Amino acid sequence: MASDLPSRQQEILNCLNTKSHLKLRVFNQTKEVLSQLKEILGEMSNDLNDLLDNANDRRVRLEYRDRGHFEAELKFADDVLIFSMHSDIFQFDRDHPFWKTDLAKQDPSNSYCGIISIYNFLSDSLKYNRVEDLGYLVARIFVNKDKFFLVEGKRQENKSVSMIGQKQLSKEELVSIVESAMLYTLSFDLLVPPFDIVKVASVEQINDKIESAKLQTGKRMGYKFNSDDVLED
Repeated sequence: MASDLPSRQQEILNCLNTKSHLKLRVFNQTKEVLSQLKEILGEMSNDLNDLLDNANDRRVRLEYRDRGHFEAELKFADDVLIFSMHSDIFQFDRDHPFWKTDLAKQDPSNSYCGIISIYNFLSDSLKYNRVEDLGYLVARIFVNKDKFFLVEGKRQENKSVSMIGQKQLSKEELVSIVESAMLYTLSFDLLVPPFDIVKVASVEQINDKIESAKLQTGKRMGYKFNSDDVLED
């Protein structure tokens, strides 16, 4: 046992050195992408506001807000998109089609990625702090150590796994991702919930509603919402 200890320690050290540096590199690349996204959201909100009809209610105008190290917010009309970077690094599971790509075959370390998720909430859900309201995943961006990327999401281009590794994530690509998310969100309407879902309300809910409109709301509340609704055209 004692004779095995140095080699095991070395193996542990090697693993810590290689994997920790790899994950740190992926984290930094993803954080850089989030920083780019924040700049783009600020620019887009200013540019589109300049083009909006002056007769429009100010509630229609776009509002960008930096929500801290890992999040950003873009509000437009009745909707909000939250761009949220996960602080951990992930690896595609062994059944994922990524492993059939040339990028994976060239270097398995390319399978490690950071994730930036884009969620859609109703703006009133945040305004009135309706903590029970529902938000929906509109898209998510996977970024690897060399800034190669994959996008999952409704109406998103470059979402074919076979395309990963063909080009790096650029400002133009990020603009396209944001625009696609906005267009999908604007067409993703609030549906009247089925009667049986809302036929009973508690005293607390009614009192909360009187105070700040806190009855639970979501664009698809009471309806089945599948990944297919977001991930497929």
